[in-house]
Amino acid sequence: MQPRSKFLPLLGTLLVTGGFLLLGWLAYVSLTPGPAPYNYKLVEEGGVDKFNKLGLESWPDLAVSKYEVYVENVKKPVAIAHLVKNGEKPPILLDWESLTSELLTSVDSKSSELVTLAKAIKKYAPKDAVILSWWDISRQIGLLTGRDTLFPSHHGEPVIIPSHWRERSDAIRNYEEEFWGAPAPAEERRKLQRFADALVADVEKGAGILRELAGSREAYVVLHVSDLYKLGLMRPKSLDLAYKDFPMNSANMHGLVNTVKRFTVENNYKTYTLQSLSDRAVRGYFLSTGQDTLLAQMLPFTETRPLELTTIQLIYQHGGYWVYKIPTT
Repeated sequence: MQPRSKFLPLLGTLLVTGGFLLLGWLAYVSLTPGPAPYNYKLVEEGGVDKFNKLGLESWPDLAVSKYEVYVENVKKPVAIAHLVKNGEKPPILLDWESLTSELLTSVDSKSSELVTLAKAIKKYAPKDAVILSWWDISRQIGLLTGRDTLFPSHHGEPVIIPSHWRERSDAIRNYEEEFWGAPAPAEERRKLQRFADALVADVEKGAGILRELAGSREAYVVLHVSDLYKLGLMRPKSLDLAYKDFPMNSANMHGLVNTVKRFTVENNYKTYTLQSLSDRAVRGYFLSTGQDTLLAQMLPFTETRPLELTTIQLIYQHGGYWVYKIPTT
């Protein structure tokens, strides 16, 4: 009986210890996000001469990397992206092409339009001017023009993922930070929120916030039509927005316009604007509310005309980009 009396307390201790270890493991599993449901795959890299279609001849020192984006259990890529970097600095997204109608981590953009914009800024904007734009465009402009911007860091806001991946958003954030580098400093994040506040305010108030952010320097605001989607995710109560892709037929533009108008009416949207994705497709952005926000007033919706703004001055437009000058007070 004596050996058994010693064994029972030992067994109890082992069971209790094992129970604590099991609880600790379960807690770790529940708090640690799993892998992201997609990944970036490097498929090609080299100098700008290797990627001559990007139009980067004026920036010969840049290194270019081409990535394909793959979703788990899908064999074909869902997006194609080109990244550029200068020296040892973190990479910057140059362009993005979605191969499906569902957006993932980024919105579509064209390097050809960006390069034309950058050359115009280098030519006409003073070297000590500050550029106000969304953080992803800010990083591109800063790299290609050398001008000061509000957001030199990667923010990753808002998180652009399908709704059925919401429960995996922590894993996605971790993967994005691992890929792009450390998140933006707190002061930059605060300014991004303030920039969003400006874009959803009315014209007078919004312009005042932009001037506040710019300080006393000569300042320009660079917007892209796709900023509507980003802002709609960050401020859904101020900007009720939807998007839909339409096939492009240059031989029947009248038919495309009629299709978009019919979609607008059938879904009770108030107004819309279009973004050219390629020679084959356009994307329509449709507003239910938010037509009076500064951003909507600065972009070419069917119910607004940017040329009529006086608080800020439209000075340049190319492709999906609209550039305004903030008058000094």
